[in-house]
Amino acid sequence: MQDDDATHGPLAGFTVGVTAARRAEELATLLQRRGAAVLHAPALRIVPLADDSELLDATKELIDHAPDVVVATTAIGFRGWVEAADGWGVGDQLLDRLRGVELLARGPKVKGAIRAAGLTEAWSPASESMAEVLERLLAEGVRDRRIALQLHGEPLPGFVESLRAAGAEVVGVPVYRWMPPLDIAPLDRMLDVTAARGLDALTFTSAPAAASFLERAETRGMAPEVLGALHDDVLVACVGPVTALPLQARGIETVQPERFRLGPLVQVLCGRLPTRARTLPVAGHRMTIRGHAVLVDGGLRPVPPAGMAMLQALARRPGWVVSRADLLRALPGSGTDEHAVETAMTRLRTALGEPRLIQTVVKRGYRLALDPTADTKYAD
Repeated sequence: MQDDDATHGPLAGFTVGVTAARRAEELATLLQRRGAAVLHAPALRIVPLADDSELLDATKELIDHAPDVVVATTAIGFRGWVEAADGWGVGDQLLDRLRGVELLARGPKVKGAIRAAGLTEAWSPASESMAEVLERLLAEGVRDRRIALQLHGEPLPGFVESLRAAGAEVVGVPVYRWMPPLDIAPLDRMLDVTAARGLDALTFTSAPAAASFLERAETRGMAPEVLGALHDDVLVACVGPVTALPLQARGIETVQPERFRLGPLVQVLCGRLPTRARTLPVAGHRMTIRGHAVLVDGGLRPVPPAGMAMLQALARRPGWVVSRADLLRALPGSGTDEHAVETAMTRLRTALGEPRLIQTVVKRGYRLALDPTADTKYAD
């Protein structure tokens, strides 16, 4: 299948859902360059708190009463904090205060934001993990120390509790909040497509997005269908372990890159999705069935949803006859009219471009024309 991937891209024929609110266009572009069809629906929106009294109060408190440690967790949050302070006329005071404390940065992007503000971080974990930040703080000893934590809209499980249990005073700095999207319709469509197994993979880049996606499914009363799809058919890819927590809490397995970045996230999909496709030798041709398209001898052939539903039903028992009644049940929203099977079959054969791939068995149904050497030919 490597030649096919070189021609069309490793994600050709697959549909990937993107739930990101920020950098969604960048992620979608990376996926599309590798051949994927992308469905985007932001699961939330970021609301800056430049005019929020809570952030202003926290900033003034830190200026008046210096912390021992400041933990910066996101680049956008740190920049937003400095910009908000400038807007309130206390930007220089905030920067002066931050120069005199132990400033910890969660990862390279946060380090960049810190240095752009004219500051220098004391330390940053190679893993970009808040767990490693917590481990360092506890190893240093935090009793009677004042620690300011830049909150970034998502829970940090056990982080604050562990610090307080060890005797620290923790001050939260709420730079921005996650809110539901203003237009909920795209997210609802994403849920519908997920429940119908219309996605091959679904990506999440923040824990709040994952939580919002699941909460909306609950609100619409479709959680069982969505969770079933995520459990059985849809590959769930998260940018990192914190992002995955809301999904794992619901029993959903996720895949994650070793480096918590969009590029490595896409590479995980490039490695995993093609292995889920099925390649069969049929009527002298090599046929690889992907999410919304089929590779026939290396040629990519898009297949409509009804045709793909029937093809998947035939491929589950390659070479065996599948009755019209069973194919009708596989068709989404087809009702009881078996004529729908004939119509969908005609369109499927046209889409495949090789009518002989699917044989009609008179008065019985249809079957894939599996080659007799199916057990050994085209072995992956």
